Amino acid sequence: MRSAIISVSDKTDVEQVANYLISEGYQIFSTGGTFRYLQENTTDPSKIVSVSSLTEFPEILGGRVKTLHPKIYGGLLARRSDDSHLVELEQHQIPLIDVVVVNLYPFYKAVDGEMEFNEAAELIDIGGVSLLRAAAKNFQDVLVISDPADYQNVIAPTDSWTVEFRRVMAIKAFQHTSEYDTMIYQYLMGNNTVVSRNYHKGIPLKYGCNPHQGNAAVWSIGKNDLPFRVINGTPGYINILDAINSWQLVRDLSTVLELPAAASFKHTSPAGAAVAVPLSDLLKKVYMCEGKELTPLATAYVRARNADPMSSFGDFIALSHEVDEATARLIKIEVSDGIIAPGFSPEALEILRKKKKGKYIILHANPEYTHSGVEYREMYGIALSQHSNDAVTDLSYLDNLVCGAEFTESQKRDLIVANVALKYSQSNNVAFAYDGQIIGLAAGQQSRVDCVKLARRKAETWFLRQEPHIVEMLDSMTEKGVKRQNRVNRIVDWIERFKEDYTDERGCIAKLFRAGIHVCLASDAFFPFSDSIKIASDICTTAILQPGGSIADESVIEACNEHGISMAFSGVRLFTH
Repeated sequence: MRSAIISVSDKTDVEQVANYLISEGYQIFSTGGTFRYLQENTTDPSKIVSVSSLTEFPEILGGRVKTLHPKIYGGLLARRSDDSHLVELEQHQIPLIDVVVVNLYPFYKAVDGEMEFNEAAELIDIGGVSLLRAAAKNFQDVLVISDPADYQNVIAPTDSWTVEFRRVMAIKAFQHTSEYDTMIYQYLMGNNTVVSRNYHKGIPLKYGCNPHQGNAAVWSIGKNDLPFRVINGTPGYINILDAINSWQLVRDLSTVLELPAAASFKHTSPAGAAVAVPLSDLLKKVYMCEGKELTPLATAYVRARNADPMSSFGDFIALSHEVDEATARLIKIEVSDGIIAPGFSPEALEILRKKKKGKYIILHANPEYTHSGVEYREMYGIALSQHSNDAVTDLSYLDNLVCGAEFTESQKRDLIVANVALKYSQSNNVAFAYDGQIIGLAAGQQSRVDCVKLARRKAETWFLRQEPHIVEMLDSMTEKGVKRQNRVNRIVDWIERFKEDYTDERGCIAKLFRAGIHVCLASDAFFPFSDSIKIASDICTTAILQPGGSIADESVIEACNEHGISMAFSGVRLFTH
């Protein structure tokens, strides 16, 4: 009779593999809780035999010693091709053991729960590790299974257990024991001196940052799942960076403001971000979505895409809610590399799959996935570590009002939109927001005042796109059949060349002041000088959120008072590199 050993801490679906082995004529030796579980949950409990019956020695020391016995390891380590081994087994009445199904005590609970050593020591598996190593060492003759995910690969005709299959299962077993020992080692070291990381290859990527950078892939850490799965297309390295950051951005926005949110990402920073605030008829015309169905999610998307539509060309899109058909139809007509969202309606998925001749990248985000802890980054042969940036912008960030009137509800919303966008942008950075969306963002500048100047220029362009003369130009190009992106590019070019025609003697867009516009500004770090405040005031900025903490805080507050700007200090810097 053929024999197997089953001894598992994680009992997920173990009865399935046990029942299969029983049907194939195996006798199963088992221990402790696994023995009792299989007795109760298999088709023929008589085929489940305690290890003690084989070893003729009881479990001792409260279960600390169960399988450490020559009658176990002889049957595992004997070479079937070595007659002398087989003779010895017969002399000592040791059965051959052909299959080992083992996973280990959950030592991760000691790490996660910060247990004292005496308690943690009981989660250090000895016999299980030895069983896995012995079976894996002799994989030519013994099949070893250490991962419940592989049970379905076992439940197949036994002649499919090729040597190559056994070798792959042996590799997984050694990987399992290696990661296990690493956890114990790091626990005893206190996680302070040496860190070992186990990366599991998740998906290959098209290439790295550039086509000549091959060997690109997404790896999961340890046994963690990936925070997304690929539904369509082949993403590249930069696509993944944009997807991960943009997904976190829209998730944060939607959670805090309780509205559908969208982001348009380019080169690791948002070109636009927005929440679902209804569009005026004028904006529908400017955003070229007149007559289109605008669900709340579609509205958020249209706003995000049109914050800086020239920069959004070829973007990566993130949406906070399941993508509906209306939103997919709007995405269909824009040039975009891909999308990440927590779900897709069947109609939306059918539309998106057809983009880019079927190569459009579609990522399904796992909304339950969270991460908080130490992160490591490798570069130029070294590694850097820091705690993940789990600071979430919420309304408490606005509590420390250092000057001006109390924020209105719309200002609070727009300051949140701007500050969340900054968290996922390359610093230095500031962001102008208005009407529930970003209207100007300046990522990766070396000086704070240059950030404000660049973001202001983009915000001015956003406002001027709504000028009657500009709207007439748009209508004319639409009638002539000019492509969407060409319309955008020509309008932005016109505005930048003739902006002075719309400004007053101060260099400000006079229309904004006449209309009583109230723009909000957030900064990822403090203002080192008051010069940025004057520049921001010229575009009707009436509310500012920044960390504070500069030696120039008093002069910045004085400048805000001079220009009638309310300002709060969040106390939280949001640099991203």
